[in-house]
Amino acid sequence: MILFNLKKNYAMLSGRFLLTCLVFVSFTHLQAQGDLPSDFLSKEFHKERREQLRRKLPKNSVAVFFANPVRNRANDVDFIYHQDPNFYYLTGYKEPDAVLLIFKDNQTAANSKTYNEIIFVQPRDAMREMWTGRRLGDKGVMDQLGFEQSFNNGEFKKYNVDFSKFDQVLFYDFFNDTRDNPADSSDLYNLIEQFKVKVNYPSKDQLTVSREQRKNNLNMTGLDGYMRELRGVKTEEELEFIRKAVLVSCQGQIEVMKALKPGMSEREIQGIHEFVFKKYQAEDVGYPSIVGAGHNGCILHYIENYKPEVSSKELILMDLGAEYRGYTADITRTIPVSGKFSADQKAIYDIVLNAQEAAMKKAKPGVSFAELNQITKQVVNKGLKDLGIIKSENENHLYYPHGCCHHIGLDVHDKGMRDALQENMTFTIEPGIYIPENSDCDPRWWGISVRIEDDFRITKNGNEHLSSYAPRTTDDIEATMKLPSPLDNFVLPELKGKK
Repeated sequence: MILFNLKKNYAMLSGRFLLTCLVFVSFTHLQAQGDLPSDFLSKEFHKERREQLRRKLPKNSVAVFFANPVRNRANDVDFIYHQDPNFYYLTGYKEPDAVLLIFKDNQTAANSKTYNEIIFVQPRDAMREMWTGRRLGDKGVMDQLGFEQSFNNGEFKKYNVDFSKFDQVLFYDFFNDTRDNPADSSDLYNLIEQFKVKVNYPSKDQLTVSREQRKNNLNMTGLDGYMRELRGVKTEEELEFIRKAVLVSCQGQIEVMKALKPGMSEREIQGIHEFVFKKYQAEDVGYPSIVGAGHNGCILHYIENYKPEVSSKELILMDLGAEYRGYTADITRTIPVSGKFSADQKAIYDIVLNAQEAAMKKAKPGVSFAELNQITKQVVNKGLKDLGIIKSENENHLYYPHGCCHHIGLDVHDKGMRDALQENMTFTIEPGIYIPENSDCDPRWWGISVRIEDDFRITKNGNEHLSSYAPRTTDDIEATMKLPSPLDNFVLPELKGKK
């Protein structure tokens, strides 16, 4: 890792060398576009999404969106940047330090031209691009993303639209967790501060009272409802990416079923999944991978994945999803490390499978997540009572502590309406049973945790099982685990440092 001191490096540059850098970076920026995948969402998709939002906005209003902040990992190293899903959905822009305004009605610029949207983005910068990667800049945003009004973010401070003239200024309230980069007067921190001045953002004391009491035009809650309505129902273009993410994730589960051996570590198993994701050109994981063997599977969002050796007596719960072109799958399989379910493991597994299949049969337009959740809980409770793990089907317990459904898309827990499923919504059904050590039941069940999670699309009259490619039944899982793996002969040498 090379330390980048921007101020010092700028001082070292002569005017001629800086000009050379500018020309070089501009040229290589254009040339390097061929190095990128070509199947991202189209600029027409993002433009149409902005238009759909505009139609939903209240009269005489403006919606304001900010890019995600850069997150610091430690010292001078940042996490890999991930754009705010709303911002990406509406723009296709994947860089930080940007702000988007979408107006309900046409506005008139100083040159008398009319516009109904405007975006401010980080500028081209030869030195920064040499160190941290290509930038589109204002002209690139116009050329590649289809905006007619695009400016460098340094222009936002000068932007003199009168926000007080609108009946509503809609935006998501701020978490106040954005760092200020002293070397950049137009970073996200400054864009937010400039916006607060422009709209007369309330003081800390004023924020404790309602908008009606504050008597201003700022609406920090209404925008999310519009975005849920939009993002919950997927377009054909989005469904193509979701299907690809799901298939990649299914293949990861299959390859692990074939490769799994007692003695592997949880982290090694995670690595096989994520290698398959990368092999199929998935950019990332949609969320931190969960690989929990034995009692670790009872931790719902277990992400340490540190267990050095998994035992042949254990089940291993694997909840992972590839992110492909911004869209994530979410698939969980629970399999026996030995390759064969014990009688007790199978008994618990089949209850969960039956609960999922009961919900699958009911999932169609008009049904709510709450109804599907109730169906799975009824099946789970009956199964647990029949095994003597609980005494009554109405007993309150924590063996199934979560809901069974959520939307998937640009977020693993995507935005969408939960009260009634609609055609082309994509979502999960994921019942589970978790019996931690020292539970109030026969110790034979302790340490068994099972979750089965699959991805679905609502059709006109029912649903499409997107992730059926990954084995789900105990028979299919056991059969898959008997298949040879390409990794069977992949043995690394023992690490022996020089003495």
